[in-house]
Amino acid sequence: MSQDLCQVRGTNVVVLLLVMMFAISSWVDINGLWVELPILTQRLPEGWNLPSYMAVIIQVANIAPLTYVIVHSVFPKRNIEVPVIYTIITVGAVSCLLLSFFWDATAVIAGELHSVGLLALQFFLALVDCTSSVVYLPFMGSFKQEYMTAFYIGEGFSGLLPSLVSLAQGAGEMRCVNQSIMQNVTVDGASTMEPSFVVYPQYETPKFSIEVFFFFLCGMLVVSFISFTLLNFWPYAKKEKVDGSVESEQEGQIRSQLSFQSSASTASYELNSHMNQPRFLDPATVREAQSLQSDINSRSRLLMNSPTDSSTSGPEVSEYALDEVVTITAERKQLRKWEYLTLLLLTAWVNGLGNGVLPSIQSYSCLPYSIEAYHLAVTLSSIANPVACFVTFFLRAKSLRSVSILSIVGSILATYVIYTAASSPSPPLSNHSLGSFTVVTAWVLVVFFLTYIKVSIASMLREEGKKALLWCGAFTQVGSLVGALIMFFILNFYKLFKQANLCA
Repeated sequence: MSQDLCQVRGTNVVVLLLVMMFAISSWVDINGLWVELPILTQRLPEGWNLPSYMAVIIQVANIAPLTYVIVHSVFPKRNIEVPVIYTIITVGAVSCLLLSFFWDATAVIAGELHSVGLLALQFFLALVDCTSSVVYLPFMGSFKQEYMTAFYIGEGFSGLLPSLVSLAQGAGEMRCVNQSIMQNVTVDGASTMEPSFVVYPQYETPKFSIEVFFFFLCGMLVVSFISFTLLNFWPYAKKEKVDGSVESEQEGQIRSQLSFQSSASTASYELNSHMNQPRFLDPATVREAQSLQSDINSRSRLLMNSPTDSSTSGPEVSEYALDEVVTITAERKQLRKWEYLTLLLLTAWVNGLGNGVLPSIQSYSCLPYSIEAYHLAVTLSSIANPVACFVTFFLRAKSLRSVSILSIVGSILATYVIYTAASSPSPPLSNHSLGSFTVVTAWVLVVFFLTYIKVSIASMLREEGKKALLWCGAFTQVGSLVGALIMFFILNFYKLFKQANLCA
């Protein structure tokens, strides 16, 4: 009875929460480092060049998911998902714990002082987080389709929770300080000291330390470790899995039983042909076939209850009609090759925008409007991510056409956001109150649409099996890699974007 109370729209609430807590481990540590940058840049020797170092390290770490995909392709029958996931979460938790003690460790490399502690441990975090994109999705393929949305909600919280904690910490809070300095001014050959005023940003002291923040990240990964263990071994959670091999075996058992009972009915008909009665299947078999039809359509695990009493009363169905029903329900709609490839390319495109291009230019896009607009855009767009995932519970794009249209809308919004960044330090409406509202709204909408598209595509590929989800994760990383590399060269070599003066 308690299990029934936990069922909402075909999902178990307890298992749904476990999936969300498990998914948080995908990027919570790297996202935590990014939101802590306003404090880290003040205390580490790289200063505001630190993000560019971190971006390069993340791209180098993509060697890990590439290696995993190659190994999985060479040994497709070896199930290594579970040990790899345990490795991902364990390495992430240990690295966050070590960051609490060694984040400020420095050393001289090539004549310059560098944050070897932070950058070395961030490399291990990047290795496991990038690999999670190609491992977590196939693992979720063993659960009912409804839990794919819960997974993306949890992944969204991996960015939202660190952002909320950093806001509570006060990371990035600043005020403009007006300081007077004396300058030597020469007038008609005579030198004199005159005062001048300089306005510069001064960051507020955080409410709790960086060490406490990293302890928080470590704690979140421990919770994810426990959640994954329960999902993998707890019988209550395993009931929500859809094991394809088990399903096929049970389907074959039903088909064998149908064949046996059909033969028995045929023999009975031949012995009693003088009665001139049509052939009918046993009512218990009818109920089994109807149950099979429902379970195949919902991709749920078969729950069989097969009575054998041939005297049970019930509706009679012709065996020819029943065979036709079983054949139709056993068929599964497959995507055509060009549809499959298009969905993967769209996955790379939206992730290239959402994970590579847009995060790199958010400060250029929002800071010209005000520091408040920047913080508001960061916070609300972080909230828009899990909200978009939650919306797919009730309304999800289920066709290539709808996903393509939404991708066009998301790309248009992304184009506007990129334009505001390229126009920095004087983007459209930067001197008008409407400008802040427009840019914050654009950021919220673009994150919402790109996230909604990602979840919808993953749900569509979920119906194609685990291999499709593996490639979905691979294209996610490829898109993110290409987008991040493009922006790295644009920002650090071509310097096409100019940062606004925070106290202008």
